[in-house]
Amino acid sequence: MDHARPEPSPDSAAVEAVRGHLDGLGPSTLTELAAATALRPTLVEMALARLESEGFLLRGRFDVERRPEGEEEFCARRLLARIHLYTQERLRREIERQLQRLALVQEMIAELEAERDAVLVAPAAEPAAHKIQHLAKLKSIGPETATVLGREIFYRGYDTRRQIGAYAGLAPSPFNSGRMVRDQGISKAGNRRARTTMIELAWLWLRYQPDSALSQWFRERVGGAKGRLKRIMIVALARKLLVALWRYVETGLVPTGAVLKV
Repeated sequence: MDHARPEPSPDSAAVEAVRGHLDGLGPSTLTELAAATALRPTLVEMALARLESEGFLLRGRFDVERRPEGEEEFCARRLLARIHLYTQERLRREIERQLQRLALVQEMIAELEAERDAVLVAPAAEPAAHKIQHLAKLKSIGPETATVLGREIFYRGYDTRRQIGAYAGLAPSPFNSGRMVRDQGISKAGNRRARTTMIELAWLWLRYQPDSALSQWFRERVGGAKGRLKRIMIVALARKLLVALWRYVETGLVPTGAVLKV
């Protein structure tokens, strides 16, 4: 007697179709599975619910780079475990490469800092090195700041304080309307690195040279004010400090009230 094999139900066929595609597609949305299997979304949803109850799949957000704000995804548990292991290994190798690059950069920085610091103790072989050593004797000026000032500003000569202020972009811009002549804000047309360094140094000067004439000048004009006035005055202090340091490296005249390192 012939026994006809029972045909699978549409539900069972849908479950197996979705199972097969999840095994090969990786994380997929309901819409993608419906398109891949040519099944109705409701039938795919039923198949996914059954497979999830069997423990075959997991749902969640697995591919956030491809779908930053997309639908919920489904992935076979076994395939997801393989993807996880592969991702861990790939990330580990990438982290190791980044650490090697970081170690190389740190080594190069250490060499540059050693060369910079050597200038402070070695006999000055050039005018700029002599000025760097001179600047580093003042409290509030460290090796990096002294090097930037010596190499970026004081490596050349200046005739007037306005000239050196303009070189650092700290000189005021003149305004002339015919009836009125006045100075506006700083031009910012000079050496950007020198200007940034001087403004940073102005804040340090207030902290480490509180009894200097420049710090007292600043406090008398600013008092307890904050905000825009304080920002404007710190630029003015940076300009005055730049001129005072220029005189210091050229003539040895220590800024009034400033303290040298012991």
